[in-house]
Amino acid sequence: METFGDIKVKELNKRTSGQAFEVILSPSNSDGKEFPLSPLKKKETSLDEIKKKQDAAAERRKSQGAEVLKQLAEKQEHVKEVLQKAIEESCNFKKTAQEKLNHKMETYEENRTAWKANLNEKFKQKDKKLEEVKKNKKVMEEKEN
Repeated sequence: METFGDIKVKELNKRTSGQAFEVILSPSNSDGKEFPLSPLKKKETSLDEIKKKQDAAAERRKSQGAEVLKQLAEKQEHVKEVLQKAIEESCNFKKTAQEKLNHKMETYEENRTAWKANLNEKFKQKDKKLEEVKKNKKVMEEKEN
């Protein structure tokens, strides 16, 4: 049996698969003097210290509130910017759409006017041919008579 401080090791059997040991721990001989178990004495806080702590807490609350208000103001500013940008884009879209519509209407009117002029020209040519045919018919009738 070997002794290592408070630990005793006893060899049991030697086997072919290995060895077995018994470890014996000796009981501690402490009477409790090593670690005092007396409660820690609380330091009495004075009225000034309490007042300082309250003031510090109030200051923290105030700064936290200011930070929250600052963040809310930033969010409101961002919302205003987004709304302004949306209004501008909407106005630009309306303006562009109106310009496109006006251009289409002008093109339509030009095409319609050209079509009417072309139609009138065709009718004039048909009227001329009709007049010629009437003249020729009249001349032929007079020759026959």
